[in-house]
Amino acid sequence: MTAILVSACLLGQKVRYDGAAKTLTDDRLSRWAQKGWLHPICPELLGGLSVPRLPAEIEPGHDGVSVLSGQGRILDMHGGDVTEAFLHGAKIAVATAQKHGCKFALLTEASPSCGTDVIYSGHHDGVRRAGMGVVAAALTRAGVQVFSSERIEELAAVIDF
Repeated sequence: MTAILVSACLLGQKVRYDGAAKTLTDDRLSRWAQKGWLHPICPELLGGLSVPRLPAEIEPGHDGVSVLSGQGRILDMHGGDVTEAFLHGAKIAVATAQKHGCKFALLTEASPSCGTDVIYSGHHDGVRRAGMGVVAAALTRAGVQVFSSERIEELAAVIDF
C-alpha cells in the first residue's frame, strides 16, 4: 500500500502560524485520502508550538540541512530561538513516516519546516530563496522522497501507476 506523509495544513487543518490552513484543492489528494494513503502531520505543533504563533524563518545563510547539523537556527520574528521545537517536530515527522511506511511526503512550500525547494530569506521580509526546511531535510535524510504542494503532479506520476 502506498503511504504519503502530508502537511496537515494542505488538508484544510488550521495549524499554520496564523491559525489558517493552506488547503490544496486537488482531485488526486481527495482520491489518495479515500484510499487511506495520507498521514497528516504538522511538525511545528508536534514540536510543541501553538496556534497561533509568531512567524519563524531559518536564519540567513542557513537551511534545514545546516539546522539539523547544529549550524543554523530558526528564529521567530522577534528574534526568539525556536530551533529546538522545529528539531523535535522533525524527529517526530520522521518517526511517523517510518511507523506508517511512508516513502513519500507532500509538504507545504516555503515553510521553515516543510519547504522542499524554497524557504524564506530569514529576514522576515517576504523574500524567498532556494533552500529546504528542517523537516524536508530530515525526511530526505531518512530516505523519504519529498514533494512540494506545488509539484503534486510529480508525486502523482510516481505513485499513480
